[in-house]
Amino acid sequence: MTIKDLPAALRPREKLLAHGAGALDDTELLALLLRTGIKGVGVLQLAERTLTAFGGMGGLLNASATDLKRIKGLGPAKRAELAAVLEIARRSMAQQLRTQPVFDTPGRVKDYLRLRLGAHRHEVFAVLFLDAQHQLLLMEEMFRGTLTQTSVYPREVVKRALETNAAAVVFAHNHPSGAAEPSRADEFLTQTLKSALALVDVRVLDHLVVGRTDVASFAERGLL
Repeated sequence: MTIKDLPAALRPREKLLAHGAGALDDTELLALLLRTGIKGVGVLQLAERTLTAFGGMGGLLNASATDLKRIKGLGPAKRAELAAVLEIARRSMAQQLRTQPVFDTPGRVKDYLRLRLGAHRHEVFAVLFLDAQHQLLLMEEMFRGTLTQTSVYPREVVKRALETNAAAVVFAHNHPSGAAEPSRADEFLTQTLKSALALVDVRVLDHLVVGRTDVASFAERGLL
């Protein structure tokens, strides 16, 4: 069934205008972005196939441009629109983190990191540099590695913290395997970085491990 075959009240656009975006399910929201299907496949079916391929909306939001190419019917224009929506979400979250202490909204920080780091196929170690009120100054992806490990240099982290005049930091890295479970090496690295930054009076507030669907917090687990 195509959108044109649906009663007007059930069409995604009309439904959104009448009841708000929250009234739409994931398939309907994605169909609105895609706008058209392909020959023999309506836009709702294309949206459903896309979500199924990525394991739902969370997986789609973490998909890279290369990942999107796998879906028949997502041409350059549609992929560009999805990438633009994803970048808008990232920038909106970053702006919010700059205007209020990051730990006032821990869920938003995790969502932001999933959007920033979740799509990487290799490990990335990032640092969120915070001011004295724990508002975000900037986030920087400082080190990139392989599928399973990244070399992190404490001297470079300390140097960058001083350059940004940060009062505190939050570390984050992704696990391309998908599991957001801190390793012993992650714990050792965190303590090494914490000791180095303490020498220049910069606090380590948390270390977040980003998996495919979850984010683990060192602070919440009492590992700091």
